[in-house]
Amino acid sequence: MGKLSVYQTPIGDGIRLDDGYREGMDIPIYYDPMISKLITYGKNRNEAIQLMIKAIDMYRIEGVETTLSFGKFVCEHEAFVQGNFDTHFVKTHFSPDAIKGIRSKEARWAALLALKLYDEEKNILRTLD
Repeated sequence: MGKLSVYQTPIGDGIRLDDGYREGMDIPIYYDPMISKLITYGKNRNEAIQLMIKAIDMYRIEGVETTLSFGKFVCEHEAFVQGNFDTHFVKTHFSPDAIKGIRSKEARWAALLALKLYDEEKNILRTLD
Protein backbone atom coordinates (compact mmCIF):
# COMPACT_ATOMS: atom_id res chain seq x y z
CA MET A 1 0.00 0.00 0.00
CA GLY A 2 2.58 2.61 1.05
CA LYS A 3 3.96 4.76 3.82
CA LEU A 4 1.82 7.27 5.70
CA SER A 5 4.17 10.19 5.19
CA VAL A 6 1.44 12.54 6.44
CA TYR A 7 -1.40 11.32 8.66
CA GLN A 8 -3.44 13.94 10.46
CA THR A 9 -6.91 12.97 11.58
CA PRO A 10 -10.05 14.93 12.42
CA ILE A 11 -10.87 15.78 16.02
CA GLY A 12 -13.76 17.53 17.73
CA ASP A 13 -17.12 17.12 19.36
CA GLY A 14 -19.27 14.53 17.62
CA ILE A 15 -16.28 12.97 15.82
CA ARG A 16 -15.05 9.46 16.61
CA LEU A 17 -12.12 7.85 14.84
CA ASP A 18 -11.06 4.21 15.11
CA ASP A 19 -7.63 3.58 13.65
CA GLY A 20 -4.38 1.79 14.33
CA TYR A 21 -1.86 3.77 12.32
CA ARG A 22 0.35 6.75 12.97
CA GLU A 23 2.26 9.11 10.70
CA GLY A 24 5.40 7.48 9.32
CA MET A 25 4.09 3.91 9.52
CA ASP A 26 4.07 1.56 6.55
CA ILE A 27 0.80 0.00 5.47
CA PRO A 28 1.58 -3.45 4.07
CA ILE A 29 -0.08 -4.70 0.90
CA TYR A 30 -1.57 -7.61 2.83
CA TYR A 31 -3.63 -5.39 5.12
CA ASP A 32 -7.22 -4.30 4.61
CA PRO A 33 -6.98 -0.92 2.85
CA MET A 34 -9.18 0.73 5.48
CA ILE A 35 -6.72 2.64 7.65
CA SER A 36 -9.38 4.30 9.78
CA LYS A 37 -13.08 4.35 10.48
CA LEU A 38 -14.74 7.75 10.85
CA ILE A 39 -17.99 8.13 12.77
CA THR A 40 -19.86 11.39 13.36
CA TYR A 41 -22.75 12.18 15.69
CA GLY A 42 -25.25 15.01 15.64
CA LYS A 43 -28.65 16.06 16.96
CA ASN A 44 -30.12 14.74 13.73
CA ARG A 45 -29.06 13.02 10.51
CA ASN A 46 -28.36 16.25 8.64
CA GLU A 47 -26.10 17.57 11.41
CA ALA A 48 -24.17 14.27 11.45
CA ILE A 49 -23.76 14.39 7.65
CA GLN A 50 -22.49 17.98 7.76
CA LEU A 51 -20.03 17.06 10.50
CA MET A 52 -18.89 14.07 8.44
CA ILE A 53 -18.10 16.38 5.50
CA LYS A 54 -16.21 18.72 7.82
CA ALA A 55 -14.29 15.79 9.35
CA ILE A 56 -13.38 14.42 5.91
CA ASP A 57 -11.99 17.85 5.03
CA MET A 58 -9.88 17.80 8.24
CA TYR A 59 -7.95 14.69 7.17
CA ARG A 60 -4.44 15.21 5.82
CA ILE A 61 -3.09 11.98 4.33
CA GLU A 62 -0.13 11.58 2.02
CA GLY A 63 1.70 8.49 0.85
CA VAL A 64 -1.32 6.25 0.24
CA GLU A 65 -4.51 6.49 -1.78
CA THR A 66 -7.74 7.00 0.15
CA THR A 67 -11.47 6.92 -0.48
CA LEU A 68 -12.09 10.24 1.27
CA SER A 69 -13.20 12.00 -1.90
CA PHE A 70 -15.72 9.21 -2.51
CA GLY A 71 -17.05 9.54 1.03
CA LYS A 72 -17.45 13.27 0.55
CA PHE A 73 -19.19 12.69 -2.79
CA VAL A 74 -21.72 10.41 -1.07
CA CYS A 75 -22.33 12.79 1.85
CA GLU A 76 -22.89 15.74 -0.48
CA HIS A 77 -25.10 13.89 -2.96
CA GLU A 78 -28.73 15.01 -2.90
CA ALA A 79 -30.08 11.44 -2.94
CA PHE A 80 -28.06 10.53 0.14
CA VAL A 81 -28.85 13.78 1.98
CA GLN A 82 -32.57 13.28 1.36
CA GLY A 83 -32.41 9.61 2.39
CA ASN A 84 -33.51 8.60 -1.09
CA PHE A 85 -30.97 5.86 -1.79
CA ASP A 86 -30.62 2.10 -1.77
CA THR A 87 -27.97 -0.55 -2.36
CA HIS A 88 -27.70 0.58 -5.99
CA PHE A 89 -26.52 4.09 -5.02
CA VAL A 90 -23.03 3.66 -6.48
CA LYS A 91 -24.28 2.09 -9.71
CA THR A 92 -26.95 4.76 -10.09
CA HIS A 93 -25.13 7.93 -9.05
CA PHE A 94 -21.37 7.41 -9.10
CA SER A 95 -18.84 7.81 -11.87
CA PRO A 96 -15.10 8.50 -11.65
CA ASP A 97 -15.77 11.88 -13.30
CA ALA A 98 -17.90 12.88 -10.30
CA ILE A 99 -14.85 12.60 -8.04
CA LYS A 100 -12.70 14.51 -10.54
CA GLY A 101 -15.22 17.34 -10.36
CA ILE A 102 -14.88 17.50 -6.57
CA ARG A 103 -11.09 17.48 -6.75
CA SER A 104 -11.13 20.14 -9.45
CA LYS A 105 -13.39 22.36 -7.34
CA GLU A 106 -11.14 21.87 -4.29
CA ALA A 107 -8.03 22.63 -6.33
CA ARG A 108 -9.62 25.82 -7.68
CA TRP A 109 -10.49 27.04 -4.18
CA ALA A 110 -6.99 26.18 -2.93
CA ALA A 111 -5.44 28.13 -5.80
CA LEU A 112 -7.68 31.15 -5.13
CA LEU A 113 -6.82 31.07 -1.45
CA ALA A 114 -3.09 30.84 -2.21
CA LEU A 115 -3.37 33.78 -4.60
CA LYS A 116 -5.23 35.84 -1.99
CA LEU A 117 -2.61 35.07 0.68
CA TYR A 118 0.20 35.91 -1.73
CA ASP A 119 -1.45 39.23 -2.58
CA GLU A 120 -1.92 40.08 1.11
CA GLU A 121 1.73 39.25 1.87
CA LYS A 122 2.86 41.36 -1.08
CA ASN A 123 0.85 44.33 0.23
CA ILE A 124 2.29 43.92 3.73
CA LEU A 125 5.82 43.90 2.33
CA ARG A 126 5.11 47.08 0.34
CA THR A 127 4.04 48.93 3.47
CA LEU A 128 7.27 47.91 5.22
CA ASP A 129 9.45 49.49 2.52
